[in-house]
Amino acid sequence: MRPTRATVLLTAGLVTFLGVPSAAAAEAPPTLYVNNSSSSCSDGGSGSQAVPFCSISAAAKVVAPGQTVRIKTGKRYDEAVAIDRSGAPGKPITFVPDGPEDRLVVLGTQPLTMTGASHVVVRGLSLSGGMRVNRSADVELDHIYAHARVSGGEGLVVGDASTDVRVSRGWFQGVRIEGGAQRTVLGRNEIIGNAREPLTVEDAPATVITNNTFQLGCGTAIPLSGSSSGSAVFNNVINAKYYVGLCDPARGRTALAVSQSAAAGTRADYNLIAGPFQTVYTWGGAAHQDQAAFHAATGQGGHDIVHPRTEDAYTKAVDSADATAPGVLLTDLSGYPVVDDLRVPNTGKDGGYLDRGARESQNSLESVRLELDQPWAPAGTAVKATATAVSAWSGPLTYRFDFGDGSAPVVTGERTATHVYSSPCECTATVTVYNEAKLQIAAGAKAKVTAPGPLTAGFTSRPFLPTAEDPRAYVAPLTVEVDPRSTIAPWPVQQVEVDFGDGAQERVSALEPVRHAYAQPGDYKVTATLKDAKGATSTVSRTVQVAYAASGYVPVHPFRVLDTRLSNSPVQAGTAAQVAVPVVYYSSGPHHTGGATAAVLNVTVTGATQDTHLNVWPSGQQRPATSNVNVRAGGTSSNTVTVPVGSDGKILAQLNSGQGHVVVDFVGYYQPNTGKRFYPVTPTRLADTRTTGGALGAGQTRTVKVAGVRSIPPDAQAVALNLTGTGATTETHVIAYAEADKRPTTSNLNPEPGKDKSNQVIVPVGPDGTITLYNNAGSTDLVLDVVGYYHESGGGALFTPVVPKRLADTRTTGKLAPGATTTVAGLPADAVGAALNVTATETTSAGFLTVHGYGTARTDASSLNTRPGETVPNHVTTPVGGGKVSIWNSWGGSNHVITDVFGYFTHG
Repeated sequence: MRPTRATVLLTAGLVTFLGVPSAAAAEAPPTLYVNNSSSSCSDGGSGSQAVPFCSISAAAKVVAPGQTVRIKTGKRYDEAVAIDRSGAPGKPITFVPDGPEDRLVVLGTQPLTMTGASHVVVRGLSLSGGMRVNRSADVELDHIYAHARVSGGEGLVVGDASTDVRVSRGWFQGVRIEGGAQRTVLGRNEIIGNAREPLTVEDAPATVITNNTFQLGCGTAIPLSGSSSGSAVFNNVINAKYYVGLCDPARGRTALAVSQSAAAGTRADYNLIAGPFQTVYTWGGAAHQDQAAFHAATGQGGHDIVHPRTEDAYTKAVDSADATAPGVLLTDLSGYPVVDDLRVPNTGKDGGYLDRGARESQNSLESVRLELDQPWAPAGTAVKATATAVSAWSGPLTYRFDFGDGSAPVVTGERTATHVYSSPCECTATVTVYNEAKLQIAAGAKAKVTAPGPLTAGFTSRPFLPTAEDPRAYVAPLTVEVDPRSTIAPWPVQQVEVDFGDGAQERVSALEPVRHAYAQPGDYKVTATLKDAKGATSTVSRTVQVAYAASGYVPVHPFRVLDTRLSNSPVQAGTAAQVAVPVVYYSSGPHHTGGATAAVLNVTVTGATQDTHLNVWPSGQQRPATSNVNVRAGGTSSNTVTVPVGSDGKILAQLNSGQGHVVVDFVGYYQPNTGKRFYPVTPTRLADTRTTGGALGAGQTRTVKVAGVRSIPPDAQAVALNLTGTGATTETHVIAYAEADKRPTTSNLNPEPGKDKSNQVIVPVGPDGTITLYNNAGSTDLVLDVVGYYHESGGGALFTPVVPKRLADTRTTGKLAPGATTTVAGLPADAVGAALNVTATETTSAGFLTVHGYGTARTDASSLNTRPGETVPNHVTTPVGGGKVSIWNSWGGSNHVITDVFGYFTHG
């Protein structure tokens, strides 16, 4: 219920608090400004906005009746402010913040004093040194936040015969009213007491204490003593809950204590007392333990509420106060108005709904949702907006709809509004909901306003790649994103069907990108068919080129991913064995990847039942007419293989004939948007144990400095080397690795007696700029030739894998004679390097091949060692010139040379 007298009673209380306003002066003096952050401030100036005072004190010395001092918020004012000038009736001097509404002017630890002043208003100050009012009259202190922790005193002291000091809507750590102060009014304040009382009233007649909230630690919350007669204590909330541990048990706790000398004419009622108290009331020297006894003995407190707990006492304060009490304010501590909480009955005086304490219960707005019945529609369509608000209780709400297109907002008491957009836009419609207290909450909804017309399908496509920010996220190679959002769609698209041109299709119910991983590169006809909410359909097709992305190299500590000897399941001719590349989703580990386009492997074939070769290629693709490892019956042969990864994260390996065991070691991978760039160099010899250091014996290691040597920079992260074993005394294996004390259980080269065998390796550089070579059995000499290095700087080249492809085969053009050079073309013109597999076969005499960039000088470094009667392959990473490489045959004998490409390097 809402009594008709409430507003009248509240207004009467307000007049009691503030007095009857005087007529405004005909011509107010100008405003004075204070801004200690301004570079132009001066305490010797006029206090204009352009040249403000630097200090509050300077303004306080010259302010005249009717003037307002506006103090800039933000920077603290470290000064002791003294106010001793007076205004005049109807023309007060006023000190207020100059800044955002919720910001206070902050003073330092020195106190603010007001002495001998009258007709003064001070509002919006935060005082760490407290405030004292002496011999002053007609003073209003509003929204003051004050404590005096440094001095240990009260936040506010009113005394020395001050009169008509009104303190409202403030927060104080301790208040003292004393020394003959008269008609002091405390209204809507929160007053805190720690080890001392929150309030002391002594020798202060006609003090009014109305609608305050007291937090009591120990002692007495509201003590009136001395000549404090004729006072009023109404509508307060007294909580006994703060700083319990600091109380002296001898002091106890008392809510209200009025001495015999202060009792005459003093009234108290409608107070809420919550929590444990040793003595609830003391009046005229007599103690009373409950409300009934107190009222029976004194006639006071007939509507007081004494509650044993503080936790749930708040509900008893709502709509239960006396709206006619002296000093009542129409707004609370936070500036909110008095409202009727419809959830509780009105138990205040005469059915009023004023709350007890400093704060008024408000119809808080908890949430609001805005919905558009046509969030996507062509211009000219009527769009209905519906707001759904949730508040603490039912009551009138005001809705302000702004449709975001520059049109005038619609303000209504209804929760719906209709609007017609006149032109296309990507607009955000908003609704702001207000209640009686002007509390507000807002929500928004997107409105896609389109041009009228037919549905016209469209799409864009792009490679979808792993990112540098999340390199371990799983992204299959050859993934393409088809984005239909370029479609012209006046109405919402409800279905998108994409035919990727390789037999795969996908259907989604929104206009959003779809992704697909192709099995192999190529040109594909992609078709998108769209259907909108009105039933219209549209189709578009175009050719999408799918290719591997340029990638950086990520070296890893080598580890074994396949060894068919462990399961005694040799690879058979005609059957492809699957090899899973390590793929992990968001997992940790130095050698795991989710977005590799190509893997770098060391592949070994051993125990072959006949002379054969092994093909390695991406899963999901046709077996290419290339080869990677050639092996004699009963022999062991290894080779580095760079191979694209299939869309399922696997690669395939198959023998051409017979059977044999296959061992695969993972040594690194290429991935877009991460890894190191490649710098090809002219093949250069780094080490040769035949001339330096001698052969490596069984179990021996040899450390070789690579970083900072020859053309390799000191901070290279990995090196590409051609590793050759010669003069082996027994069958063995050699491992090349980064750190001497972290030898992997893998292998790079399998030397044999009487044979010079080589293999290209990519080895991470150790922390001291070296790599380590290990020989397993017997003894063997080793030769190291560098062909390139990897570095994280941006000047190097990125690797683009290709489907394994044969570039050249001299078996169709004629053998390469001793001392002759053949040129192999077919590489991109902008390639600076290439990953090749070079195979020598039908060799007439032992020798070697050197591969180098076309048009560049040949060096003495070897890329492959040829052996009569054997087919010898080797992985070769080489510089490229003009899209070509040159292969020189040494003077040992003639050879057929077969060249396969697995990828190339370009500056990206």
